[in-house]
Amino acid sequence: KKLVRVGFSRLNPRMTMARMQKLYKVADEPSHPLIPMTLDHVDGVHSLLKNYLENKFALYVNFTQEEVAHWLLPREGVINTYVIEDEKDKTKVTDMVSFYHLPSTILGKDETLHAAYSYYNIATSIDLTTLMKDALILANKCSSDVFNALNLMENDTFLEELKFGKG
Repeated sequence: KKLVRVGFSRLNPRMTMARMQKLYKVADEPSHPLIPMTLDHVDGVHSLLKNYLENKFALYVNFTQEEVAHWLLPREGVINTYVIEDEKDKTKVTDMVSFYHLPSTILGKDETLHAAYSYYNIATSIDLTTLMKDALILANKCSSDVFNALNLMENDTFLEELKFGKG
């Protein structure tokens, strides 16, 4: 509703607000045991991220553990990172999803649009689309109005199925 009201999105012809809300509604709870990243996860996230980037891309950021902690440890209103721990070894991280927050003041209106932007997302024990579906739920729980993702890295694999619009 808010996205239409502030002009971020619009109703297509033959689309009612109720239908649009039903079409884009996300579940109340994620379907996997994602927990907020803590200092205890920095080593596991560093290993997962380093391995993922090295094996998937020719050009990538070679993060140190300190940089992983700085850029990915959750800070309210700045960044959220969630992990799935290995069931047998809690020091290992099998999956991670992260998004940062960027509030924008709407010109001519006394409102702020709270946008979440996809950051680093790695799925090894579940598929990426399922992980990102959970990310949408978690961002919604953080009071984000919209979730944005660029078509880079492996994001093209989930954008259409999860109803992301271009633009």
